[in-house]
Amino acid sequence: MIRSFLTVSSGTLASRLLGFARDSMIAALLGAGPVADAFLVAFQGVNVVRRLLTEGALNAALVPAWLRVREAEGAKAAAAFAGRVLGTVSAALVAATALLGLLMPLVMTALAPGFTGTATLQLAVDDARLMLPYLAFAGPVTVMMALLNAQGRFALTAFSPVLFNIALIAIMAALLGRRQDAVDAALIVASTVGIAGLLQLLILLLRRGGGVATPLRIAFDPQMRGFLGKAIPGMIASASPQLLVVAGAVVASSSPSSVSWLYFANRLIELPLGLVGVAMGTVLIPELTRGMQGEKSSAIAHAESRGLELSVGLALPAMLGLIALGEPIVRMLFQHGAFTPADTASTAQALMWLALGLPAHVLVKALSPAFFAREDTLSPLFAALKGMAVAIVLAVVLGRIFGAGGIAASIALGAWSSAFSLIRRGAATFGFSIDAAARRRLPRIVAAAFAMGGLLWLTATQALPLAANAHGLAQAALLGGLIAGGIAIYGLLLALFGVTSWAVR
Repeated sequence: MIRSFLTVSSGTLASRLLGFARDSMIAALLGAGPVADAFLVAFQGVNVVRRLLTEGALNAALVPAWLRVREAEGAKAAAAFAGRVLGTVSAALVAATALLGLLMPLVMTALAPGFTGTATLQLAVDDARLMLPYLAFAGPVTVMMALLNAQGRFALTAFSPVLFNIALIAIMAALLGRRQDAVDAALIVASTVGIAGLLQLLILLLRRGGGVATPLRIAFDPQMRGFLGKAIPGMIASASPQLLVVAGAVVASSSPSSVSWLYFANRLIELPLGLVGVAMGTVLIPELTRGMQGEKSSAIAHAESRGLELSVGLALPAMLGLIALGEPIVRMLFQHGAFTPADTASTAQALMWLALGLPAHVLVKALSPAFFAREDTLSPLFAALKGMAVAIVLAVVLGRIFGAGGIAASIALGAWSSAFSLIRRGAATFGFSIDAAARRRLPRIVAAAFAMGGLLWLTATQALPLAANAHGLAQAALLGGLIAGGIAIYGLLLALFGVTSWAVR
């Protein structure tokens, strides 16, 4: 399980690092004004659909369903079921793409009501329409990735999103060299999003989704309706971190530049969330499903316990590191071109509050597979909707008082609301199977993380001001040294507290 987790995490890390390069270029190209706000609202919508579909979310319904059909009826029936899913999902998304193109002014008004009556709204509509072809390609990409994951083949699905970022980076590098007008640059980059989706589809077609989706058909038979009834709630629930950010952006759209500050702050949250949360969701669902099909309680307890340990052990130090080093990280990554020092300060403040919700987001990703493997997609959906309601209500209040920082805090509180809802629901219905080793290790992991966070904060407050006027490369080297030192200290503390051993055998 850990080997599969590392495979998915490696692909996600490559994609997220390229995503930082992509977003650094967006910041330099568009800054944080109306043009950037319009582009990022449109791009955030596409990104939510991309995450909802292609980054493991469809596992919530397709993996357990496909494994159940294969176990009960054989490989041929499973291939026919997959062919119906592939044809139906692809056709539905092509139709949705056409409909959204017609209704895009209404969609953008709903996503960014603060743009109403301004030129920014039309910019957002134009950008979003140019990005829409991506959704048509996302259908087959989604199903083929989920089928490969169901077979335990994670490498191709983990690394295919890299192509999405490579295409956008190549276009923006050319635009930065030409010093393109910001509005025209946004339109050009928006049109490249569909091409990036096509590249993902082509690489997966070479493997034919594992060769287990034939014949290709569009169907709405009882089996397909049952699958879709579970898939749609599961996909919405799996995308709860992104939906919380969209909910915050809806409120932030009435405040200039707040959408951009929240977007760039959230990009830093996405790195640990992707490495831990997405990987856990992708790997745990097939593991738990197989354990439940074989009625192996020990396998279920082992998977849930190791998943919780990995989630807490990676998310908590990441949260503390982002709080301690948030402003210098934002400055290094984004403060170029049109992105100003004032934008850096506002983005860093939003990042601090968003980081407090990171462990909650990861807990949701780690706890949801226990429901999905039991084919219960409604409980995670209700938890996600409750979190969104909490975030929106609080964002309206706190956003007026504290601006983008208040909205970011509301998103974090919404995430914790979702996590606590899942914990209560799981404990009441089936009880989470946490073994004795996890109960012993988890408090020690928490203690090691907070000890590392305190040492990192003390070191950073002393060292970073001394390098304030140093060359950019020197500041980057110092920041990299602090991050590496924090990781090393955390690893030593884990060994000292008896959580793990780093000895080579």
